[in-house]
Amino acid sequence: MNANSTYQDIYDDGNLFGMRKITYWEIYGVKRFPYRGKRKYTPLLSQSLDGGMVISNDVFGLTISQFERVYTACLERRKRKEQWIINLRYPDKSSNEYLEYLQNCTDSDTDHLLWIENDPREKYLCENLVKIIGTEIDIRARQRLFILIDIFENALRTCNCTRISSGSLAEGLDLTGSDIDLMDLSSNEDVIQNVRNIKHPIQRPTLIMETDIDYPGFVRLRYVAIEQDQPCLVLSNGKTEEKIPEKLTKLKGKRLYASVNNFIDSHKEWIWNMPIFVHGPCLSDQQQTIDISFCLRSKYLPYSVIPWTSRNRRQWPPNFVIDRIKNYGCLFVPIGPKTLSDNDFLWRLSFSVAEKMLIHSFNFTQFLCYGLLKLTLKCIVNTNMYVKDLLCSYFLKMTLFWVSEEEDINTFQLSKLFHCFSLCLDKLISWVNICFCPNYFIPEQNMFLGKIDQSNNKVLLSVLESVQCGGIDGLITNLFKLDKTNHRLLSPRSGHSFIMLDYLFYRIITISQLPTDISKCYTVRTLTESVIKSESSLFTSGVCQYYHARASQLISQLLPHPNTIDNTYIIRKCYHRHLQDGTRRDATSGWLLYASFFYVTGQFNVTLKLTHYVLSRLSPDLAFSCQKQECEVHIHNYRQKLHHTMSLNDRMRIAIADDVTYLKHSSLIPQELQLEVEDDKFIIQSIVISTCLRFLCYHHIGNSFNRQQTLRDLSTISNCRSLRNCSNTFTILGVCYGISGHNDIAYHYYEKALQCEDVCRSAEKRMLKLLNG
Repeated sequence: MNANSTYQDIYDDGNLFGMRKITYWEIYGVKRFPYRGKRKYTPLLSQSLDGGMVISNDVFGLTISQFERVYTACLERRKRKEQWIINLRYPDKSSNEYLEYLQNCTDSDTDHLLWIENDPREKYLCENLVKIIGTEIDIRARQRLFILIDIFENALRTCNCTRISSGSLAEGLDLTGSDIDLMDLSSNEDVIQNVRNIKHPIQRPTLIMETDIDYPGFVRLRYVAIEQDQPCLVLSNGKTEEKIPEKLTKLKGKRLYASVNNFIDSHKEWIWNMPIFVHGPCLSDQQQTIDISFCLRSKYLPYSVIPWTSRNRRQWPPNFVIDRIKNYGCLFVPIGPKTLSDNDFLWRLSFSVAEKMLIHSFNFTQFLCYGLLKLTLKCIVNTNMYVKDLLCSYFLKMTLFWVSEEEDINTFQLSKLFHCFSLCLDKLISWVNICFCPNYFIPEQNMFLGKIDQSNNKVLLSVLESVQCGGIDGLITNLFKLDKTNHRLLSPRSGHSFIMLDYLFYRIITISQLPTDISKCYTVRTLTESVIKSESSLFTSGVCQYYHARASQLISQLLPHPNTIDNTYIIRKCYHRHLQDGTRRDATSGWLLYASFFYVTGQFNVTLKLTHYVLSRLSPDLAFSCQKQECEVHIHNYRQKLHHTMSLNDRMRIAIADDVTYLKHSSLIPQELQLEVEDDKFIIQSIVISTCLRFLCYHHIGNSFNRQQTLRDLSTISNCRSLRNCSNTFTILGVCYGISGHNDIAYHYYEKALQCEDVCRSAEKRMLKLLNG
C-alpha cells in the first residue's frame, strides 16, 4: 500500500474528474507580480461540472486595478519624457522616417491639450507663429527638400567641387526676404591636422591647419606637400592649368600659405557671366538673392573643437548627431577677423554643415523658438536705428544652441514656448552686458568681436531689456500688430502651406546645374528611381519625379542628332522615350522640346499640332518657376486650380509653364537657330519659341499668309510687359525677320537685343553678318 495515499487523496479533491489543476500563470504565461493583499493562494482555473471554467481565489479585480495604476503611471512618465523619447528614436528629424512618423501620427498635436490650463496668450503666440513659420510637417518637408536637391545637383555637377545648401532656408525656416545660401567645397585640396595625417603617395595639394592663439576660430592653411620637396602640384580651373604657388598661395617668411584673396579672385571668373558683388566671404548676383561661399573642407576637427564633442551636457544634442559632426569635420571660409583690416592668411572656421545638422535635430518647440528669435530681431530690434545691424541671426542661433544644451530637452514644449524664448533672451542680455558671445563649438572665440563693445552695448541692452520687460503681451503686440492697410506685419501662411512649399521649390530650381555630360544625366535618372522608393512624402516624391523628367529633357538634347544615318531607328526610339518622360516636368517645356524634335526631323505638320496644343495651354494665369517673387495673383490662381492631395508633378503640369532651355550644341535646336547654342545654353520663353517654331514650319511648307501672321504675333509678344529673356526674344525676332527678307527690321531687333541687361551672345554675331552682307 502506498504510504502517501492519504496525501494523494487530499490533493486529488480538485482533480475529481481527471483534470489536473492549471494555474492562471501557466495558462497565460504571465509572470508573478508583487501582491500586497491577504489572500494566501494564487488564482486557479478549473473545469466545472457543466464544462465551464471555475476561477478560485479571484483576485482579478485587484489585478486590473493594479494594472491601471501601473499603466497610468507609465503614461505620465512617458508624457514627461516625451521629447527625450522622440529624440532618442529620431535624432535626425529631417529624415524620411521622422517625416513619415509625423504624417502617420494621430496625436502629434497633443501639446495643444495643455493650453487649456495655460494662459491663452501662449496659445495665441504659438498659433500665430505656426501660421507664419509653418507646421512641423512643413518644416521637415523644407529640410528634406534641400537634402534631396543637394543629392541630385551634386550628381549633375561636372566640376571638382561639392555644393551644399546652407542658411536659414536649408535649415527649414522660410521667412520673407530669405535669400538662397550655397557653399561650394573645393575637392582639389586635402586639409589635415598635422603632418602625421598625410597619406602617401600624395595625390593632391595638402595643407595643414595652424591655429592662431590671438584669434580663436581662425587658422592659417600651410602647404606641406610643397615644403617636403614634392613635385610642383598643378590645379586646373577649367580653362588653363597653372601652378598653385603662382595662383592661390602667398609666401610668409619661408613658408607657403593659401591666400584668402587669391582664392576668392580665382572663382570670380566663372561663377556668373554678369556683375558679381562680394558680400563678406560670399559672391552674390546682381539682385543679391543668391550668396555662394567658396570654401575648403577638412575631414578632421581642429584640436580647439575636440573638447566640444565630450563636454558635459543634458540630452541635446543627441550622441548620433555629435558623431555625425565628428565624422564630417569642418569647413574653412576665405575671410579673416573683423578687427583685421588687411589680412590674407587667416581663414575662418565654419561649422555651417554642423549647425544644419544641429537644427535638423531640433524638436518643433526649439524650431519655433528659433523663428521667434529671428522675428524679434527683424521686427523689434532692427527697427531701432541706433542698434540696427549690431545683432545678427547667427548670434541668436548661438544663444539657442547653448540654452538647448544646458536645459532639459523636455523644457522645450509648446506650452512653454515663451519660457524657452525668455531663457534665450536672458542669456543674450548677459552676453551683451559683458560684450562676449561664446562660439558654440569654440567658447574662447568671441562672436561679438568687431560688432558689439562698450561703446554700443548699453543702447542695445536697453532695447533687449524692453523686450524682456514687455513680456508676452509686448511680444505679441509688436510681432502681430496691424499696419495702416489692416494687414498683419507678418503675413500668415495657413491654409495654403503646400503652395508656399511649391514656390520655394520653384525658386531653388532656377539655379540648377545644366551639364553637358550625358552620363551624369543618366546617373541622376537612376538615382531618382532609387531614392523615390524610400520617400514617403508626396511632395518629396514629386521632387524626385521632377529631377527624373529634367534629366530626361537634358539627355534628349545630348543624344546623337536624330537624323544620324546609322542606327536611326534605335536613336529615335531613345528620343521618344526621354522626350515623353520630359513632358512630366511642367505644362509646356517638355512638349516644346518634343515639337523641336519633330521640326528637326522634318515633320512640320506634327510640330504645328504640338505648338497649337501648347499655345492653347498658355493662359495668363499660369505661373512660372523662374519668377523671382511670389506673385499674389498667381498664388491665388494656383490655389484655385490645385489642392494638396495632388502630387507636385501633377501640380506643375497643370499650373507651371517653364522656359525652354536648349543646351550648348543641342541636337533639338532648329537649324536656323544653331548660332544661338554655339557658345552657351539658350533660354527662351515658351510662348516665344512656340510662335517661332510655327513661323519656321509655315516658312518650310510655303504658307506665306500664316507665316506673316505668326511673325506679327511674335512682334506683339515682344512688347509684353511680362516678357523675360528679352535679349533672346529680340534675337529670335531678328532671325525670323531676316528669313522673311526684312534685313533692316532684323538689324533693328539685334540692336535692341544688345541693349538688354543680359545680352544674347549671338546677337552681335548676327548683326555683323548683316553688315558684312
